[in-house]
Amino acid sequence: MTDTRRRVKVYTLNEDRQWDDRGTGHVSSGYVERLKGMSLLVRAESDGSLLLESKINPNTAYQKQQDTLIVWSEAENYDLALSFQEKAGCDEIWEKICQVQGKDPSVDITQELVDESEEERFDDMSSPGLELPPCELSRLEEVAELVASSLPSPLRREKLALAVENEGYIKKLLELFHVCEDLENREGLHHLYEIVKGIFLLNRTALFEVMFSEECIMDVIGCLEFDPALPHPRRHREFLTKTAKFKEVIPISDPELKQKIHQTYRVQYIQDMVLPTPSVFEENMLSTLHSFIFFNKVEIVGMLQDDEKFLTDLFAQLTDEATDDDKRHELVNFLKEFCAFSQTLQPQNRDAFFKTLSNMGILPALEVILGMDDVQVRSAATDIFSYLVEYNPSMVREFVMQESQQNDDDILLINLIIEHMICDTDPELGGAVQLMGLLRTLVDPENMLATANKTEKTEFLSFFYKHCMHVLSAPLLANTTEEKPSKDDFQTSQLLALILELLTFCVEHHTYHIKNYIINKDILRRVLDEFYNRYIMKNFLFEPVVKAFHNNGSRYNLMNSAIIEMFEYVRVEDMKSLTAHVVENYWKALEDVDYVQTFKGLKLRYEQQRERQDNPKLDSMRSILRNHRYRRDARTLEDEEEMWFNTDEDDLEDGEAVVPPSDKMKTEEDLMDPISKFMERRKLKESEEKDVLGKSSLTGRQSPSFKLSFSSAPKPSLTSPSSASHHPGSPTSLTIGARSSPPTTAVTTKGGLVGLVDYPDDDEEEEEDMESQEETLPLSKKAKLGS
Repeated sequence: MTDTRRRVKVYTLNEDRQWDDRGTGHVSSGYVERLKGMSLLVRAESDGSLLLESKINPNTAYQKQQDTLIVWSEAENYDLALSFQEKAGCDEIWEKICQVQGKDPSVDITQELVDESEEERFDDMSSPGLELPPCELSRLEEVAELVASSLPSPLRREKLALAVENEGYIKKLLELFHVCEDLENREGLHHLYEIVKGIFLLNRTALFEVMFSEECIMDVIGCLEFDPALPHPRRHREFLTKTAKFKEVIPISDPELKQKIHQTYRVQYIQDMVLPTPSVFEENMLSTLHSFIFFNKVEIVGMLQDDEKFLTDLFAQLTDEATDDDKRHELVNFLKEFCAFSQTLQPQNRDAFFKTLSNMGILPALEVILGMDDVQVRSAATDIFSYLVEYNPSMVREFVMQESQQNDDDILLINLIIEHMICDTDPELGGAVQLMGLLRTLVDPENMLATANKTEKTEFLSFFYKHCMHVLSAPLLANTTEEKPSKDDFQTSQLLALILELLTFCVEHHTYHIKNYIINKDILRRVLDEFYNRYIMKNFLFEPVVKAFHNNGSRYNLMNSAIIEMFEYVRVEDMKSLTAHVVENYWKALEDVDYVQTFKGLKLRYEQQRERQDNPKLDSMRSILRNHRYRRDARTLEDEEEMWFNTDEDDLEDGEAVVPPSDKMKTEEDLMDPISKFMERRKLKESEEKDVLGKSSLTGRQSPSFKLSFSSAPKPSLTSPSSASHHPGSPTSLTIGARSSPPTTAVTTKGGLVGLVDYPDDDEEEEEDMESQEETLPLSKKAKLGS
């Protein structure tokens, strides 16, 4: 059986004066040859590694606090603490330390604090103690002056603390407080304020334990109400006794736990509301107060975690249909505060906390609560859910994937979250923004795990696109079934902007899943892939943008700026295919825009492309001069994405997404599927298509003339038919994967896919590859490529 007496947590104080948990282990003392002396050793209980090896220095001041803490400093600004599970273990180690230093174990500090001057050391030799004036009403001013004069010196602070502690001075001062308050002696109350404030700055645990006891704490708060700098006293006691009410939503049977909760709340109130804002000098003198609160919170969380009956009753009542609304509201708020309370814990403590909640069934409970009608209850449940997602998104993902095997899509936890985002009634969509952030965390591949046996990214994204994506995109699809949005109010626009923001994140971070969905549902967002550029051109998706820009006229507004920025991006990134498409189809509508140089710059890019095609030698010279320029390699595709690009389009049903069998996405019968209509039109017109991209105006455009088809070869191909007549500067007239009845062999470009940023010297390399490959092809295949 493990010896729990010596079980400890090791803490170090960081630069922000907060305690960092360094691990849990078992402490022992013994002689260490390397350190030449008796030392404290702590070995981790998980793997036996050494967490702490500290020599017991004869001159180091060790302090024992709250019966289970030993605190000391090993160097300037490097404080250490051992928090014992049991008082007996703390006493044993304390005796070892006192034995090395030749001290009586009954003391709470083994050494006087250092840093005193030589003059103070001389004074210490001549006057070993500090004598306090009698605790009388007439001597309060003298006591206040003594406290104030002692604070600047570490040695005098220590002497004062010992004197206050040994003489039971705090209780005597509090008796005088009652006298002054009864007599309305404002001068005496002001002196007591200064005295009690100074005692806080003595930074001594033994004094805090007296001041924060059930007997004294309210009187201490009363003393701090009479700040001489304020015209009227504060009413802290009235707030704590009449306004702040302690509610036991679930009865707490442990009186020690209940007392600890009351004490911690009041001490936190003193720190946050009662004590004046400390100066930089005083902040360091309140470190023990911060530690007192911190270790109290750790103890409360641990005691509640260990009370299985308490947590079992809590979750049982939360999910019980018989629980009335007021009671459930209190239960959810308690759980929310409990989770917020845990945020002050160190990572290891927080890990144990959330594991306990997970084992008790917090996620199924949240699923029930989120399905309720009470808005306040749902809001609190959302806050709890955010704590869980921030702590461990993988735990949440694992839960929702498991429940999908038993429940319908409409009651899945993640779909409830999406529905609450969509149905947010707040005009500013504050709740929707919070929920969108949580969804973004859940679908972020950066925080997904990968092991030898499985990849969380593959599993969860397949689940999400199969069971959840149709719920997320439903408002967007429903609002865009016609040429004009069916709803165009502010709140709808805000909601659709949130959905598009999340879809954009998916485009940037997911692989073939989002590409399938975008094409299948006719949802287009800009992404680094020439495949999307071809989709833009084939469906003339710039036309409504240019029309909107034209209808907006000369007004300088957000729409004007956004559209110009989009075309500027096309120009700066030198997207040849899109540049040619815009100039050849929309130049007449844009040529008169002269307050920015974007469109004239696009026309210049287009003309440069034509010039390079007409004069290859000039283009080669430019390539030589530019050979030091950074070039982006084609993006390496994952196996599944590669498989998707190689799938034969004719083997698919109309409008069906190309995904593995287990990842088939749901379709909505009540929503129009634009891509399926496009596929039907394509088949009807397939016999009439020509490999020519003619120029067209806004009013009389022709359909683009290239075929969108994929062969079964290992990589997609971009081939230029030898007999095709097309505009010299228009890459959009290429045929993708020319097809004939027998299985064909596709000619692949270098790199497999054309990147979004298509640098000029890429064309020359592609043409050379084409020529070399055509020389090696059989005659029959050359004929097929030329047909």
